[in-house]
Amino acid sequence: MLFREEDEDLEVLPFADRAEAGRMLASKLMANSGRRDVIVMGLPRGGVAVASVVASVLKVPLDVLVVTKLSTAWEPELAIGAVAEGGVRLLDLSLMKLLGISEQEIQEAAAAARTELERQQSSYRAGRPPLELNGKTVILVDDGIATGCTMLAAIAAARRKGALRVVVAVPAAPASGCSAIRMEADEFVSVEEPEIFLAVSQWYRDFTQVSEADVQRLLQSAESPMAPAA
Repeated sequence: MLFREEDEDLEVLPFADRAEAGRMLASKLMANSGRRDVIVMGLPRGGVAVASVVASVLKVPLDVLVVTKLSTAWEPELAIGAVAEGGVRLLDLSLMKLLGISEQEIQEAAAAARTELERQQSSYRAGRPPLELNGKTVILVDDGIATGCTMLAAIAAARRKGALRVVVAVPAAPASGCSAIRMEADEFVSVEEPEIFLAVSQWYRDFTQVSEADVQRLLQSAESPMAPAA
């Protein structure tokens, strides 16, 4: 399937919304259904909406793996890296070199990202401890992959927390843009891998923003209760 023209009928898009995307993604992960050694983890915020459906269909626990992008003050929408739980920091060295970003700017951006990461962890978990990942198969879910920076940081975080096996599962990803993720993950699962991929939002008819309150609600109402970390 190719990227749609702007005047093309929206019905050609593969996913009505994140819930439908989650159901379609779960159908490709059924080998993990009901397994006691499997945990589904969503990347905030949209990834948690997809992950909650995947976890519900597979009847396995759901948690959030908090990752936030690392960006400069002068270009907050441009990710030059990402930070994740467990002290993980990933930098896009080629982009940093291209933009001439200084070491001081990197340190400032990293400090701001860590502060935001801690705030999100507190907000999303609301006092609940994270699930224990040691020896588990962890299925990392997002609503799509663009640059892949945050997913790479999430993989590193899951490994650092002791995950035995890491599966990356997304509804949509660029066909030629996930080589690094495929190398780092034990398995990569997707529903759509279009040759032309400009934005994750283009592959959903309803891409309504997921709020922090939505993430809290989805985690609280997860079918399988969260187990305390060891």
